[in-house]
Amino acid sequence: MKVFTQSVNFNADKELVAFVENKVGALVKYHDKIVDAEVFLKVQKTSDKENKITEVKINIPGNELIVKRETKTFEEGINTAVDNLKRQLKKSKEKLRDSLIS
Repeated sequence: MKVFTQSVNFNADKELVAFVENKVGALVKYHDKIVDAEVFLKVQKTSDKENKITEVKINIPGNELIVKRETKTFEEGINTAVDNLKRQLKKSKEKLRDSLIS
């Protein structure tokens, strides 16, 4: 699966991009028809500590799953987004399997 990572209002370092690709790439275990993933890392110009916005979009045939998180660090945002996407992918795969059976 191809993972496209875009950073907005800052330059992401290689370790962060590798972390994102590793975590998001692991989602193929939960759904075998993932086309690609788009990850947007944004820094908001606010005084809040939770100014990092992580948005992950997974494209699967006939659907796209989007999760958006505001956190203190991008790593935390990726971890929570990936956990949420795991559940969504499992549900999507179950629905697909159920529709094939009936």
